[in-house]
Amino acid sequence: MKSFASRALIFCFALSAFTSFAADTPSGQWSYYGGSKRFDRYSGLSQISADNVAKLRTVWTRPGLDAALLQRYPDLTPSNYLRGTPILIGGILYAPNAVGLVEAFDPATGKTVWVQQPFTDSLREAAGQSSRGVDYWREGVDRRIFSVRGEYLYALGAATGALKTSFGEGGRVSLNRHNPDGTSFFGFNGPLVVRDVVIIGGNGGGRAGEGYGDGGPERESKPEDVRGYDVRSGKLLWSFHLIPPPGDPLRKTWGNGSADYVGNMAAWAPLSGDESLGYVYVPLSAPTNSYYGGHRPGDNLFADSLVVLDARTGKRVWHFQMVHHDLWDYDNASPPTLGDITVDGRRIPAVMQPNKNGFLFVFNRITGKPVWPIIERRVPQSNVPGEAISPTQPFPTKPPAFDRQGMTKEDLIDFTPALREEAKKILADYDYGPLFSPNTVVNDKPGSKKGLISVPGAWGSGNWNTGAFDPERGVYYAVSMTLPEPNPLMQPTEPGATIAYEFAELAPDPHAPPPSSYGIGPQGLPLLKPPYGRITALDLNRGEKLWTVANGDGPRHHPLLESLHLPPLGTTGRPVPLLTRTLLFLGESSDALFGAAGIPGTTTFRAYDKVNGRVLWERRLPAGTTGGPISYEASGRQFIVVPVGGKDYGSGWIAMALPDASQPAPVSLVDAGRDQYYQHCAMCHGVEMQGAQHASALIGGNFRERWAGKTARNFYSRVISTMPFDNPGTLTEAQALRIAVYTLSRNEAQLDPDQIVAPHDLDHIRLEFGSAPAASGQAAAPDH
Repeated sequence: MKSFASRALIFCFALSAFTSFAADTPSGQWSYYGGSKRFDRYSGLSQISADNVAKLRTVWTRPGLDAALLQRYPDLTPSNYLRGTPILIGGILYAPNAVGLVEAFDPATGKTVWVQQPFTDSLREAAGQSSRGVDYWREGVDRRIFSVRGEYLYALGAATGALKTSFGEGGRVSLNRHNPDGTSFFGFNGPLVVRDVVIIGGNGGGRAGEGYGDGGPERESKPEDVRGYDVRSGKLLWSFHLIPPPGDPLRKTWGNGSADYVGNMAAWAPLSGDESLGYVYVPLSAPTNSYYGGHRPGDNLFADSLVVLDARTGKRVWHFQMVHHDLWDYDNASPPTLGDITVDGRRIPAVMQPNKNGFLFVFNRITGKPVWPIIERRVPQSNVPGEAISPTQPFPTKPPAFDRQGMTKEDLIDFTPALREEAKKILADYDYGPLFSPNTVVNDKPGSKKGLISVPGAWGSGNWNTGAFDPERGVYYAVSMTLPEPNPLMQPTEPGATIAYEFAELAPDPHAPPPSSYGIGPQGLPLLKPPYGRITALDLNRGEKLWTVANGDGPRHHPLLESLHLPPLGTTGRPVPLLTRTLLFLGESSDALFGAAGIPGTTTFRAYDKVNGRVLWERRLPAGTTGGPISYEASGRQFIVVPVGGKDYGSGWIAMALPDASQPAPVSLVDAGRDQYYQHCAMCHGVEMQGAQHASALIGGNFRERWAGKTARNFYSRVISTMPFDNPGTLTEAQALRIAVYTLSRNEAQLDPDQIVAPHDLDHIRLEFGSAPAASGQAAAPDH
């Protein structure tokens, strides 16, 4: 046993680390793509407030892929799923672009500083997928950006983007572990640097979905180790094995020798870190197979666990398993959030881990002790042959769940009696019950059930987007969705199958309505009552729920619901929250996201009062959010930057800020038109009217050639009948007139804005472009 003196020394170290923890992010920065390595998605800036948020306007836009790369590789097709959430370090934004290469750009203007070049000059190296974020490290003059792209960990010079050739092999380290089945490594979350160690989670390692392991006919896979690399050389320092190795007593949680062949369980969600403690917090996912576990009896550690590692050594400090013997794909798919709370007068250094099942588990992040008791409760048992379900599961006593768990007939949609009756008929074809109800086997016999409807479904109520924490108020904001999912099991028919039961892909019922983004339900509507997308505020000083509000309209404009004049019902998807000192910002999820939900086309970005959840402001975006919004300070202004993307839009970043106080208030039609242009046009056509892959340029030779010889009224008509993009024809005459005159003036059209009062004044102005007559405020430069 350790002496009292040694235990006191450890406590003092932990306390000193705890007291310095809150100061690890400089004011105005966004130092990690989760805000900080605490992953609280919080900024202490307050220039944008409830009093002025309505004045927010677009100040720059940037495409998801720098034009220079497209010119160099004309066949390169960027993804519409722009995962890249920028970080702000030393006055520069760094983010993975739409093919996963890192781009550095100016935070005040969006102008390119540098773009990472492909490792070799080839389209094959240039092509890739976007990742969520990068990390930064500095020692003296050595400043590095670390990223994960494909199968490699890269080290780049922060000043130029050039490879740090002393790192690994020419600036990169291969993450492929050369599995016998030849599967590749992939990891969208990027690296985390703590104590001079680059920590990698990742999702490689198995034949079942190349590491996903959710379904499939095979039980064999390989768990993806968590690994630590030297920040200077790229040398592998340690590997933490997700299945306890031989000789470890915890290996006994895998029965029948299953530890020898089962895999998956990777860190699907981002990692977080406490740099003062030197700890890394690793949320782990489900084992192979996620819906049947007869071949792996036992609790199956470290599946579905939060594991805390020492960053220097990779040694486990403590762990907690949120789901025993997972059969529902209830991963810890959300990043752990670190923050300090006060419970019964005691200040606690906490870590908060959401799970797909809708629980938020809260621990002392140093010791692993639950802040409130977590009770093992008995759960329904399985009748699937060979299945050995865990008799109990852990239930936190506080805080309450942040989304719906399990279901009864009382939860069915009831907007109208007809819809409720149809929902009852749908439900009659399925098994259902409380949280952790076991999956059931389906067959082709008449009258047989179609499997268990799991609530939450495998897409989770919580996922990688869930969670932001207010360190000043001790409030955690859980963003979640309600999306029931059938989990039918069947015996596999594939040759070489090695698992007794797999997830069944049932043939669609020609008489049933097709599922929508809300899952199965009557007439394309959800099966259950709203809200379907929600924000829940949890007071972690008391362990209580403060409020829940719907995020988004949801299906209230469906033809069967329009006449009911319903309030917002909430939209499914995976939007990411942003907290500032005064507001909560949240968008709506894009249909470009990997998953079962999202909105095609234009979406809404909102500011909520974080005290009560009331919507204070909203703005239409040309596409849904695909990464996390961020906030930072540059040139004396607070910015909000949002990654967006969509199947019909492309991808890019949109920056918003309050009007520049150094610019004079609008005094002319052109100045007023500039403001209206920023409000309604800049998100698609660009602040400088340069256009993008999703919108044409409104300045330059092509524009002038198109409109030369036509009347100014022709152009005005185009503006008022096609703008704004999300609701054409809704601009007022005054707004359209200002936008038209501003655009024409920027192109040096020969007109005198001081002589234009109404649209009819444009009727006889034949457009010629060249040197425009001088006028007050004419051709004002873009307000960056």
